Amino acid sequence: MKKQLFLYISILIFFISCKKNTTSSATSDNTAIGMQVDELYKKYGKSNEAIYNEPISEDLFSKDLKSILEGAINASKTDIEKVKNSDHPDEKPLIFEGAIFSSLYEGYTNYKIESITVKGKTAEALVQFEYDMANPKVIWKDKIELINMDKKWKIDNIIFDSIKSSRDLKTEMKSFIQSTHQ
Repeated sequence: MKKQLFLYISILIFFISCKKNTTSSATSDNTAIGMQVDELYKKYGKSNEAIYNEPISEDLFSKDLKSILEGAINASKTDIEKVKNSDHPDEKPLIFEGAIFSSLYEGYTNYKIESITVKGKTAEALVQFEYDMANPKVIWKDKIELINMDKKWKIDNIIFDSIKSSRDLKTEMKSFIQSTHQ
């Protein structure tokens, strides 16, 4: 009887401890994802200067997105030099204009992470933005897609709200690269 009771209690404790580990893991994933989203908008949110002047962070972006961003930056820098050395140096080169990491061209004045959903090695953070420099103020939501690579969450794409003409960041950057080759 004592052995059976001990066995039942042991099994119960085992399942309770497994449940706590799962909750702890989800909480730590949400925290890590939130930190990545905050880092994105702290570093690149207010201007495109950081895109041109600092290396693209391999800690922040997936290898695929990092490669696409670097390709777009290199294409832009090449076009800037081409125009500068052309017969018409006063023409406007192909450069990043507006906030490239959010749906609204003007950027945002505030943002908050509304929700985070983790599904295995992928996650999605729904971010609500606000631009209050216009009347009425503009509110929209973008989805940040992340993947877990080498035990670290990295931004893999941004799905834009319908207020932007482009569907997502990767598509927009690939189109930008293509436009510099025309």
